[in-house]
Amino acid sequence: MFAQPLSAWLARRGVHYSWVIVALTFLTALTSSAALGLPGALLQPLSKEFGWEVDQISSALAVRFALFGLMGPFAAILMERFGLRNVVVTALGLVATGLVLATRMSEFWHLVALWGVMLGIGSGMTALVLSAVVANRWFETRRGLIIGLLTASSATGQLVFLPLGAWLIEHYGWRMALLPVFFACTLVALGAFFLMRNRPSDVGLLPFGMDPAAAAASAAPAAAPAKITFATPFAVLRSVSANRTFWILFGTFFICGLSTNGLIQTHFISLCGDSGLSAVPAASVLAMMGAFDLFGTIASGWLSDRYDNRKLLFWYYGLRGLSLLWLPYSEFTLYGLSLFAMFYGLDWIATVPPTVKLVGATFGKERAGMVFGWVFAGHQLGAAVAAYGAGRVRALWFTYNPALFAAGAACLLAALLVLAIRRQQAAAAAVPLKAAA
Repeated sequence: MFAQPLSAWLARRGVHYSWVIVALTFLTALTSSAALGLPGALLQPLSKEFGWEVDQISSALAVRFALFGLMGPFAAILMERFGLRNVVVTALGLVATGLVLATRMSEFWHLVALWGVMLGIGSGMTALVLSAVVANRWFETRRGLIIGLLTASSATGQLVFLPLGAWLIEHYGWRMALLPVFFACTLVALGAFFLMRNRPSDVGLLPFGMDPAAAAASAAPAAAPAKITFATPFAVLRSVSANRTFWILFGTFFICGLSTNGLIQTHFISLCGDSGLSAVPAASVLAMMGAFDLFGTIASGWLSDRYDNRKLLFWYYGLRGLSLLWLPYSEFTLYGLSLFAMFYGLDWIATVPPTVKLVGATFGKERAGMVFGWVFAGHQLGAAVAAYGAGRVRALWFTYNPALFAAGAACLLAALLVLAIRRQQAAAAAVPLKAAA
């Protein structure tokens, strides 16, 4: 109804409709990440009101991370079968419903059902797979930069919503803090319903950057594609299970999720509270990380189009590991936390563009979406382990320090593992500047 006229109006002004799709995808990831990050500010309020232990609440959030990741391999099929618009609207509807119903919860199983299952499935229907699908379908060039831009939106979600949420918790209670994210999800879902389209051809366009002559040459009739079913992701997993690079990427992304979403995103405000820092300044530090990550991840996308992706991941994981090992000694002062926010924030999810590029270079464009879905499942399984494990560590030892040291050491291990990926695959992932232009 609105997409075709808007596409024509933008085309007359030299703007490709793919940028509308990027904006909608950015906002979808932004609101989903806000919904995933907000419960980290609610650990202590929920514990005080309902008497639930932190590790008990963390177990519900671990279910969310696990489902978030395990939906990844199937998200591409949902998008293929039902279209980007339907999947995005349904996903945001599940997230919004899970948030607003939580204002009425009174039993622990309510928390598991709403924030474990509904938020996990809803956010997992899009997740990073949506960014990869949009970049591959709507862009012929600059895919690394687009993936970097879209994955950076999760940092922006923290930047926009988490300090506001912490302030609302402090002044009006935790239920009121859920409403801004609920309304944001609802508005973005409406925008996606009216403007999101599946492919450039739906609005009479070629992918951004595609040469019309090349498109005409590739328009010859091709063999019918193999039928994609919900068993396809398992067939893809079986086909790559003997590949060493797959397990390196899966393992390092497991460590990535363990050291970011599961540990810092979930427990950072509680960690700061143990050191006498209230929720609002702690959330502001997370927002600072989000600001640095916004620039770091976009820069990572730009770099991944040009340089050895193995070496980029080596530095990202190495610096993250050192920052986590240093955090317990920061004394949680403004200076110490600001320094941590800068180094940790710059590569919070900067690992995504090089990982996506390595997946595409190793397994080909046709299988890249599903293979990355399995790699991303590893990321969220790592997040689930850290979300529950860090909460359990705190319950047993009354400190998060062992969890921080373990995560830091794991990141240093990941930095070494990525160097075992074959050089030719890393070289194929890095597109020369002139070739990408």
